[in-house]
Amino acid sequence: MPEGDTLARTADGLRPHLIGRTVVAARARSGAQVGRLVGARIDAVEALGKNLLMRFSNGLEVRTHLRMHGTWHRYRPGERWRRPAGRAVLVIEVEGAVAVCFDAPVVELFEARAERIHPALARLGPDLLAAEFDAAEGIRRFRGAAGASTAIGEALLDQRIVAGIGNIYRSEVLFLERVDPFLSTATLDDVTLERIVMTARRLLRAGAGRAGGPAGGGPARVAERAGARAWVYGRAGRPCRRCGTLVRSSRLAGVLPRPVYWCPACQAVAPAERPLPVGAGAGPADA
Repeated sequence: MPEGDTLARTADGLRPHLIGRTVVAARARSGAQVGRLVGARIDAVEALGKNLLMRFSNGLEVRTHLRMHGTWHRYRPGERWRRPAGRAVLVIEVEGAVAVCFDAPVVELFEARAERIHPALARLGPDLLAAEFDAAEGIRRFRGAAGASTAIGEALLDQRIVAGIGNIYRSEVLFLERVDPFLSTATLDDVTLERIVMTARRLLRAGAGRAGGPAGGGPARVAERAGARAWVYGRAGRPCRRCGTLVRSSRLAGVLPRPVYWCPACQAVAPAERPLPVGAGAGPADA
């Protein structure tokens, strides 16, 4: 699933070709009545967490969520698309450019004034890529009902706490901060939580091409493209780049039981402190 920095780069790539231009054609594969956008000017293209938002001069807004396989492309009029037209879920045409969203499972059209009560957007935690990120609010949410009783590796994927972290960065951030992903969030002090959050912010901002370099000398875009050097993500059974211990992988319980990767030496806690992961009796599960 694309993470916050991918969405930020996508918005940055689309913005120069769409902002200020009038929609001349629009169509969607879903039930979204995007024909209502024709004649409206595109006023904003923004990433919010893992969502891409387009706002229009007629008070309407489009939200896409790419999930695992979605992507946005931009073409010149008449240019051949790099994916089959049947996979396009949203097409927006302006003078000089065609923006095409492929394979995204979420395409919504709604009134922009309803964004503050939108069932997904209104619940998002502070956006880690925002220029004015509220770290204190993020920590407060880790202490709230959504995060306090969960493992830190699970809480980092909960977009209601902080928005923008996905499966890649949660493993990399916890490795860089030497925090065991199975530790309960309640056992971590505020200083540790702030370190985790700010390291995630630095990595995401570096990956998005914003100011600030990657924390701890780590890669800016970890494991997102061929040749990228991740610390632990996707490296189960291979030596830790820091200490040589074999990296492990297992699935955390929760709403999003995706594999988490960690070094049992660099991120060590006493065995009694580690809750059993999903499928613990069968050993680590790799994806």
